[in-house]
Amino acid sequence: MNTKLKCLLLDDELPGLTYLKMLCEQIPELEVVKAFDRPDVFLAESSGLEFDLCLLDIEMPQMNGIELAHLLQGKPVIFITAHKEYAAEAFDLDAVDFVRKPIQLERLQKAVQKAIKQIGDSKHSKKFVQLNTDKGKSLLYFDRLCYLRASAIDSRDKDVLLNDGTRICLKNISFEKLQTLLPAYRFCRINKQEIIALDIVSHFSSDQITSNILNEQNTPLMFYLSEVYRNAFLEKVKI
Repeated sequence: MNTKLKCLLLDDELPGLTYLKMLCEQIPELEVVKAFDRPDVFLAESSGLEFDLCLLDIEMPQMNGIELAHLLQGKPVIFITAHKEYAAEAFDLDAVDFVRKPIQLERLQKAVQKAIKQIGDSKHSKKFVQLNTDKGKSLLYFDRLCYLRASAIDSRDKDVLLNDGTRICLKNISFEKLQTLLPAYRFCRINKQEIIALDIVSHFSSDQITSNILNEQNTPLMFYLSEVYRNAFLEKVKI
């Protein structure tokens, strides 16, 4: 299954942002989710977006890229800047790379390849996430998760089915937060109410997914694939 690296861009100078976006669109492994020219708007909107990587300018009004990176909860960052004096601070943050302006496509591609390796290694090495559940704090192993859906009792909670038939309830967590915690190559949001593990997909049509999980009637469990999330699903199951 092929999955592009989803990225956010931020540069307060519109010509620079436009040029950066143009370069990123020439890199097949990248998908630009959104480009921002204001740090405050970036902060306000990024928490509701699914992304793997940020490309940040450093020298900006209100808040510089170094300060902003501290607020991204460990998301990988490539800094794009004309100011070499920030390099030491950038690498103290474990930045993926530090690309000097004017940006060259070949140099940006090199930085993206480093990001792909770093993110791939991290996602494949981490096997579980710790979350608050109705049973207390639980370690949820990715290879045991079948699906997550909004609770019928309280939509802030999420009902989870594990592959041994166990059902648990995640307490007060959004789908947006879950998408930052679950490996994107293993899971996909398919509608407003559900995220499924790609391992359970048996076959699908334009609006329906048939799983390899049997319900109480001993027939395959079906899921609705909404138009909003269809392209992301199709991209993840592309051979």
